[in-house]
Amino acid sequence: MLHEEAVPALFHKLNVPSTSVAMSKLMYPPLETESSVNGRGKNIEKERAHNLLTVKWAHAINCQQLLDEALNGDYDMIEADIVLGKVFNNSPVMPIMAHPPLTSSDLSLDSFLLQIKLFNLNNPIKMKGVKLDFKSIDVFEGALDTLKLVIPEMTYPVWLNADIIEHTGKGIRAKPVNPKRFLAGCMQFKKAVLSIGWTTSEGPIEDSYTPDDITAMLTVIKENKIDESGLSITFPVRAGLAANSQKVLHDLIRQVEVTNRCTITIWSAPSDCVDTEKLDELILFFGPNRVYLDVPAALENQLNLPGLRTNVCNSLGVGPCTSLLYFSLASIGVILISLLVKKSRI
Repeated sequence: MLHEEAVPALFHKLNVPSTSVAMSKLMYPPLETESSVNGRGKNIEKERAHNLLTVKWAHAINCQQLLDEALNGDYDMIEADIVLGKVFNNSPVMPIMAHPPLTSSDLSLDSFLLQIKLFNLNNPIKMKGVKLDFKSIDVFEGALDTLKLVIPEMTYPVWLNADIIEHTGKGIRAKPVNPKRFLAGCMQFKKAVLSIGWTTSEGPIEDSYTPDDITAMLTVIKENKIDESGLSITFPVRAGLAANSQKVLHDLIRQVEVTNRCTITIWSAPSDCVDTEKLDELILFFGPNRVYLDVPAALENQLNLPGLRTNVCNSLGVGPCTSLLYFSLASIGVILISLLVKKSRI
């Protein structure tokens, strides 16, 4: 357990300015702190900072105009896709900001990272974190020289993302990024958050992650010694599938949290079919200290976020939603909580 006075020293060790404590919610799951019912007011700001559902995302920021808007907008994290291609179709092939099948952009990875760095230096109160979604192993390895120069100087969150496991469900999916090579590269960046997921496609509303999906992920983590790395991990999960996958995702987090700090990041494509009641239940089950929510506004507006963004665990007096005890309590209480969610819709 980490006491409150230890937090600034921890952020200094991680090269995160102590004045940016709120940004810690983008790097790691919440730290456990001593608190009591009578003294909870002293920790209200920390609890608010560790409510991951409050993190605001700018998604698919793959061109200069969108980057300008994201930097000047009320966002905490900027997510972007990286492929190999050309800037304005006339540069050498390099890592650029674009989503397949596009291979041209007005924004290179180098320029993207430099602009975020300069913005954060000049606007420490409005600091942005960055999530880099690498679409192939070739572009990731092509970006390593840049990452080796930039990441050590970062005083703000950086996530390295790739879909490294093929989902076993139906549909046509992209080729997974080579897990061994991607994880070997990521091991060089101890301050980065490892964001590793499954290749998926838009599917029927009843589709879900499977036990085989979870086993494959756990195997990759162990075989590549990520469980010995000390890296923090977030698992990006597609909302439509995750809503039907509470048990297997619980199994995943329960096993990984023994060795690594871990969260889930729920994302969705605009056209995805999502059971919103089940998604509400999933978020309530894991708690707002475990779940990032990066979904389109149309889906977000269908969720019971006023309730979800309240720290359910603290309101029940059981402390932060980070322990196995919470999972045990949640397993018993999730049916009652889901009934409350359903009543709120009536």
